[in-house]
Amino acid sequence: MGSVRNTINRLSDAFWSESIWLPPNVTWKTYSDRAGGINYAQFNDIYYSLLTAIVILFIRVTLERLIFRPVGKALGISDKQRVKVEPNEILEKSFRINNRPPQSTYIGLSKQSDLSAKQVELWFKRRRSYNKPTILTRFTESSWRCTFYAFTFVYGVWALWDKPWTWDSMECFVDYPHHSVSTEIWWYYNIELGFYISLIISQFFDVKYSDFWQMFIHHVVTVLLLCFSWACNLHRIGTLVLIIHDFADIPLEGAKIARYLRNPVLANIVFAALLVCWIYSRLGLLPTRVIAYSTYYALFILPMFPAYYIFNGLLCALQVLHIIWTWLILKIAHNAIFVDGVKDLRESDDEDDD
Repeated sequence: MGSVRNTINRLSDAFWSESIWLPPNVTWKTYSDRAGGINYAQFNDIYYSLLTAIVILFIRVTLERLIFRPVGKALGISDKQRVKVEPNEILEKSFRINNRPPQSTYIGLSKQSDLSAKQVELWFKRRRSYNKPTILTRFTESSWRCTFYAFTFVYGVWALWDKPWTWDSMECFVDYPHHSVSTEIWWYYNIELGFYISLIISQFFDVKYSDFWQMFIHHVVTVLLLCFSWACNLHRIGTLVLIIHDFADIPLEGAKIARYLRNPVLANIVFAALLVCWIYSRLGLLPTRVIAYSTYYALFILPMFPAYYIFNGLLCALQVLHIIWTWLILKIAHNAIFVDGVKDLRESDDEDDD
């Protein structure tokens, strides 16, 4: 037992090596002693976000049941499945094994069920749609996220308005790592980290779209970014990433809500706002106000260390995801202008069949 404990301790010491996580001439003791009266970020504070995630999940369930669902019903949003599936024991048995079988399976099942291959394929399509959450469920999910993003964006503006790095990104690196953490920034990080942890948990129970794993990677990368930036006392640049994200996430969820309300005029207006906010923040502010400084300008004043490259690599990975989603949004914009209005292309082909 003692040898196992010693091995774990050695691995822990190697992982948290000061040569990896901290810039030259800085030790973990520097942070713990709060040298110079500076209120450094403490890594153990991250664990409070686990409790915050539980609280956020509780608040979400409460708001969805007591506010968003009743409001959705009052607005006439349906809570019923939009498709009916004729019971068929042979097809149901095959569906449980594979709900998206190859064409050859449809042909084989048609001989067993006295249906044409086309009718079997349509049955599978309707059966998949039958398992989809109702429009009201999607409405409540998007309403919750829109509400949370609006709250954190307003809070972020309030917390960062008087901070020098909000207006000059170089302040994120000047005199680094000797940056004090104020109470409002501590809570900003705690709430945001708790929220993204809750998203990782709830994503397996929420509406599933075709970009499920992209979103999962996005949430994991975001949590890692928050943890690494906090551990390395890079919270200044971390807060800029957070507020830039929340800015575009509000109209993103708002566009979904407008679509669930089946109001094409409102959906197109909100989607236009999303397009402007998304491109301005994700392809404008994030690369120019964050990534350019962390990748290039910081090199002139900041001694590099391994964890910094990890942090910056995750930032770049996040930007790659933004480019992928921008392409998706532009495809939606093309459909909205030239085809049939705003439609969420992440949904499967069979999701909107009646």
